[in-house]
Amino acid sequence: MSMGRAEADAAERGLEIEIVERGPAGSLEEAAARLGVAPPEIVKTLVVKGRDGFWFALVPGDRQISWPKLRAAIGVNKLQLPPAEQAFEATGYERGTIVPLGSTTAWPVFADASIRGRIAMGAGWHGASLLVESADLIRSLEATVADICTEPEG
Repeated sequence: MSMGRAEADAAERGLEIEIVERGPAGSLEEAAARLGVAPPEIVKTLVVKGRDGFWFALVPGDRQISWPKLRAAIGVNKLQLPPAEQAFEATGYERGTIVPLGSTTAWPVFADASIRGRIAMGAGWHGASLLVESADLIRSLEATVADICTEPEG
């Protein structure tokens, strides 16, 4: 299999990643169990849309975006999750596979301040996860780190 866009982008950045085939997962808990990690170590990459473009929001698996916090961090008054087709057009990735690495456009990245250590995230295709040290990822993407989430569920 040829190198995927995320792998090629990581290599270009000098970012060490590992791609793991985990198979389909019906829930966050199932994906975490298959990867041998805790749910907060799975980081969702969400694409958000504002009047002036798109941004990536990196959110731990056990948290949700706090819209007021994210709007304040970005400096906009209105944000939304775009429809799946629009997210695909903006990134080149289907929902559930989105990762900032290898996106067709390098949108600005905002990472929740609680993200630490080795994390798992989308790899660009279904049934796979990308493993990476969060500090290295944040540094290589020049991500803005801010408190952009709600407290963990449960």
